[in-house]
Amino acid sequence: MQQRYLILEDEPLIAMDLKFAFEDAGVEAVTASSCAEAVREIETGGLAGAVLDVNLGRGETCEEAAKRLRAGEIPFVLHTGDLNRVGEFLRSLGAPILAKPRAAEDVIAHVMKMVGHGLDPRASA
Repeated sequence: MQQRYLILEDEPLIAMDLKFAFEDAGVEAVTASSCAEAVREIETGGLAGAVLDVNLGRGETCEEAAKRLRAGEIPFVLHTGDLNRVGEFLRSLGAPILAKPRAAEDVIAHVMKMVGHGLDPRASA
């Protein structure tokens, strides 16, 4: 069974760009635009890794999805354009924080390397 990657992103164009980058790398990716959708995908199982946007609008964050991924020992990166407002809880997770804007290929290469697919990220966190 092919492993899947989760993209939690509220900006449709960014989500689409990341999804295409995963597909170009030969793996499946699913998208979620809210934390509740992401949690449903996590509960479905079979995730190899994830890219989480930190701030999802309307005061929503990726915190619950991050907790679930951490509990399931599923590697993830935090992908955010608002580095000054990343909460202390999210910093405490020890997940790499990748600043937006960043090429989708770099983001997915980073998470895939964490999972062990052997792709080297072209930029460091």
